[in-house]
Amino acid sequence: MSYLLALDQGTSSCRSIVFDAGGKTVAMAQQELPQIFPQPGWVEHDALQIWRLQLATVRTALAKVGIAATQIKALGITNQRETTVIWNRKTGQPIHNAIVWQDRRTEPLCAELRAHGLSDTIRAKTGLLIDAYFSGTKIRWLLDHVPGARAQAENGELAFGTMDTWLIWQLTEGRVHATDVSNASRTLLFNVHSNQWDAELLAALDIPASLLPMVQPSASLFGEVSPALMGHAIPIGGVAGDQQSALFGQACFTAGMAKNTYGTGCFMLMHTGSVFQTSANGLISTSAAQISLQPEFALEGSVFVGAAVVQWLRDGLHAIQSSAQVQALAESVPDSGGVMVVPAFTGLGAPYWRPDARGSITGLTRGSTLGHIARAALESIAYQSAALLLAMGRDAVNAGAAEVSELRVDGGACVNDLLMQFQADLLGIPVVRPLVTETTALGAAYLAGLSTGVYQSTAELSALWRAERRFLPTMARSRAQELMAAWEHAVRQTVL
Repeated sequence: MSYLLALDQGTSSCRSIVFDAGGKTVAMAQQELPQIFPQPGWVEHDALQIWRLQLATVRTALAKVGIAATQIKALGITNQRETTVIWNRKTGQPIHNAIVWQDRRTEPLCAELRAHGLSDTIRAKTGLLIDAYFSGTKIRWLLDHVPGARAQAENGELAFGTMDTWLIWQLTEGRVHATDVSNASRTLLFNVHSNQWDAELLAALDIPASLLPMVQPSASLFGEVSPALMGHAIPIGGVAGDQQSALFGQACFTAGMAKNTYGTGCFMLMHTGSVFQTSANGLISTSAAQISLQPEFALEGSVFVGAAVVQWLRDGLHAIQSSAQVQALAESVPDSGGVMVVPAFTGLGAPYWRPDARGSITGLTRGSTLGHIARAALESIAYQSAALLLAMGRDAVNAGAAEVSELRVDGGACVNDLLMQFQADLLGIPVVRPLVTETTALGAAYLAGLSTGVYQSTAELSALWRAERRFLPTMARSRAQELMAAWEHAVRQTVL
């Protein structure tokens, strides 16, 4: 029997999942990824540690069910996007810790780029806003701040990659330096219309082209795993950034279909087909996972702090001992009692784009308890996601397209029934949880399967998708609108 292996390199963990051809999870292994916080607003990862942890989870997952590497038809990679590492091509050693997507150190450079009038050019070519979130300014920071880096880069001695590229390099023992269109589209350096690195943008950010990987469709052959690592030369057949991979794994292949991933952050994507749709409501346009050279696009809204607010309750406030306890604590009260938590720990993402915002708790009274704060923290995930879908709805109306009629959900926090029901109530549309919630990894497996002949078409993949539960809205629309108005008021209070 043939299997597909997905490497899911996330912000907070490294995972490997083995799927059968029907999309069923056969084995999974996971290791937590330590976070490095050198100073406020800075977030880093140890790239070599990521590789060690990722390889260890592969070996553990295969050993759990006694599957040999020869039974793996293809390997797919999905990854935290924008997180940036630069390494020496000869030694394979990173020149610095990887700078994580959440990191805000390059905001001064972003302000400089905006002041130079580059916003419209960058948005027209990449679909992105100028923000520290994306990889381009992180590359520039490393070149400017690591001694000798710029000279080495200009001599062609260094390589840049997001985590997919880093893992491909390691898996092929330095033979392949490549990425896919979905990850390239998150760099501020990639023209999503032509699917090529853009010389004008490279010049604007002062980044040598020699640093950059080759770009391929998401479903294509990226090379083979070195036999020395797993005992067999497994084809690397699919690569996509985590959110585009989840969109693919949710079988959202056509315009108007949308998903929301509840992970460390929350990421909502709506497929727009071959249409590059510019948002007038604070969203970004991005490349979707592509199975050919034909560009495909999505509208995206990113929430910087989603389920990470639960980690804050655990590690910051010590309100709970484990993340699994949050639902019980939140359900210890009938509602949030007017408390609002806005977890703007690293600023606010879409649709607000306020890097200067800071987290707040409002509406406290003498009667407020940890239960109210926990419930408000959990509900903040739904409020932020609702703001994204409302923005998408306005963009859809502006484009003459139909609004989203249901939201497919995935990610670790989607197992929380209280959160999913509140999400449906706020949105006024069904929230649908699939039978397989590991859709980020599943998307990478599906892409790898398509490129290696396990699957013949996306229609075949659509037929494999199954719903586990549909959460239907029960709240009066007037009440949902009142709650959203209260949320927006709380958001305004986070900006001093």
